[in-house]
Amino acid sequence: MQELLEKLASLREYLDIPGKTRRLNELDRELSDPELWNDSGRARKVTQEAGTLRRVVEGYQTLNSDAQGLSEMLEMADADEREMLMEEQTSIEQRVDELYKETLFTMKHADTAAIVRVKSGAGGTESMDWAGMLTRMFMRWAERRGYKVDLIDQVDGDQAGVISSEFIIRGEKAFGMMLPEHGVHRLVRVSPFDSNNRRHTSFASVDVVPEVPEEEINIHIPDSDLRRDVFRSQGAGGQGVNTTDSAVRLTHLPTGIAVASQQTRSQIKNHEIALQILKQRLYDIEMRKREEEEAKARGEQKKIEWGSQIRSYVLDKQYIKDHRTGVMKHNPDDVLDGDLEDLQWAGLEWMAGKRVAEESSDDE
Repeated sequence: MQELLEKLASLREYLDIPGKTRRLNELDRELSDPELWNDSGRARKVTQEAGTLRRVVEGYQTLNSDAQGLSEMLEMADADEREMLMEEQTSIEQRVDELYKETLFTMKHADTAAIVRVKSGAGGTESMDWAGMLTRMFMRWAERRGYKVDLIDQVDGDQAGVISSEFIIRGEKAFGMMLPEHGVHRLVRVSPFDSNNRRHTSFASVDVVPEVPEEEINIHIPDSDLRRDVFRSQGAGGQGVNTTDSAVRLTHLPTGIAVASQQTRSQIKNHEIALQILKQRLYDIEMRKREEEEAKARGEQKKIEWGSQIRSYVLDKQYIKDHRTGVMKHNPDDVLDGDLEDLQWAGLEWMAGKRVAEESSDDE
């Protein structure tokens, strides 16, 4: 029990409960001001921040109260009663772990949907097959969590897999959970496409951006900056899916970013979807540029690395290794079937630790 109380005390410091309580009081005063509701954007931000802080502060206070009460009961309990109370202690320990996990979602827009793009690297069929495997892995992961997946665009490979795929995962903290997957994924295996059974290395990139509320983006794209192409959807068939040029690809000429949508049979609707995702990607690029500029202004030498190789899947030796966290998994079949959470939680811890180290460096 003493270890649990010490863990709670450490969590109080880590969470900065006093600081969050003060900030929550400030927000509650702002929420009680009728003038706030004349600015819907500001009201939404204040409400979201207050809700997040309230869950953490009240969650901690409830946990601490329950733990202190349990500690007092254990001191007065006999052997039989102590055995019964141990179940309550186990429950509190699980709740402490859940609260700790909540603190790892420090990134902006953690609660939003995740827009995911998987793109095969050089290597032809082998890399396309790998991109298809990754696409399936993320969709299976989303299915396991009860999330909804909207496939926006997919370009199939000539023989297997996909050249690229783009989809939106919607669910609680979808972007927060998917962010550790952003980067280059490496596959090593004996290729099923090589008649000589040689070992091949393939790469695919995974790009994850949040679905930011439209009123926050505030990006206008002149028509002169866009090239619009229409083409036939690569659907499985059916009424009108492959018989009309309903799919739309928009290319942003200044940056070269291309976004396509073949989600619906309506060319107009696909245009709207592609334009919205393009704005999301341009917004994300702008936010990352600002972060890099702020880092340079603070005198940091290391840039924010978004495209570095993050994980290797070595199938012929039956292991997966995350190069940031050092976590290794020896059940690659399960991971490729969507069992990703151990790797994701470790990635979130690594990201939180990196953030704390950067903040400590700023304070010196």
